Amino acid sequence: MSRQILQNEDDVPVVMVVDDTPANLKLLDLMLRETYRVVSFNRGETALSAAIENPPDIVLLDINMPGMDGFEVCRRMKTYRQLHEVPVIFISALADTADKVKAFTTGGVDYVTKPFHVDEVKARVATHLTVSGLRNELQKHNEHLEQLVQEKIQEVHDSQIATIVALAKLAEHRDTDTGRHLERVQSYTKLLARHLQRSEHFADRISDSFVSSLYHASPLHDIGKVSIPDSILLKPDRLTRDEFEIMKTHTVVGAQTLESVHRRYRNNEFLTVGLALTRSHHEHWDGSGYPEGIAGEAIPLEGRIMAVADVYDALRTRRVYKPACDHATTRDTILEASGTQFDPRVVEAFLAIEAEFEEVSRAMED
Repeated sequence: MSRQILQNEDDVPVVMVVDDTPANLKLLDLMLRETYRVVSFNRGETALSAAIENPPDIVLLDINMPGMDGFEVCRRMKTYRQLHEVPVIFISALADTADKVKAFTTGGVDYVTKPFHVDEVKARVATHLTVSGLRNELQKHNEHLEQLVQEKIQEVHDSQIATIVALAKLAEHRDTDTGRHLERVQSYTKLLARHLQRSEHFADRISDSFVSSLYHASPLHDIGKVSIPDSILLKPDRLTRDEFEIMKTHTVVGAQTLESVHRRYRNNEFLTVGLALTRSHHEHWDGSGYPEGIAGEAIPLEGRIMAVADVYDALRTRRVYKPACDHATTRDTILEASGTQFDPRVVEAFLAIEAEFEEVSRAMED
């Protein structure tokens, strides 16, 4: 005996009754139909399939049935996301304590022994529907609060990023020849990080949050240039050796500035990434770079990625002291410096997506 479950259009709770005895099904239907929509099944397999398709609000479940018994029906119900929170009340002639314990361990919320009393069954159904409804309302409320919190966190995060990028742009604008350098470098670093993320060597080191932090922090790489005198920063000719030594200090000044903030927010990935790339994007793979002269894997990955992105853009951009290089010349220059100035694996990634680099360069041309 079964009755097809229909959509609960009038918000009346749906009670599923599962029992292989027709008399019990009829009795439970008669006692509950005035208050609830009752759907009845005489086999566990049929009831489970119907519940999966249209979850009821509560289940009254017999234990001893042919085929799938009540314990197994309940256990399987709890494996489905849409049924996991549906309360199950066992109604059985089994009165042994072990059976009752098993009923609760398989996921039941209550146990009524046959022969049952009508008022008791009604009271227990009403109680568990109330508890279930309150739990669902609390879950919805918590989800709403979590959404509001996440929106506020994102709002604060976005405003912080915007402020920091604005400060980076302010520092960059002292150099009137850089154009859209920061925007292009952001795109280049993201392209490289995404490609490296798919490689076996870097898959466990580059997460989605790392890519996001690298993208947002990349404008900070030259923030230390705010300390460089205009006579050096804006010089139209190539720098002298002494002037270049002063220019090199922008990596240290930038890193020191970020470190003062990072000390207060050690777990902030954005600051961690920004600090690493600001200090190390002029280090060379062979150890000939600055400010520390570190080499190979000792150079933070952020700096190794930034180095290729920064040099690509510098070569592709016109300066008062040099013309812009075309893409092919820039590619060859970077390839030639693989293993000396640049991490060979980062160069390999660049070569794999060089067409995308060229596309960004054209789309964001000054």
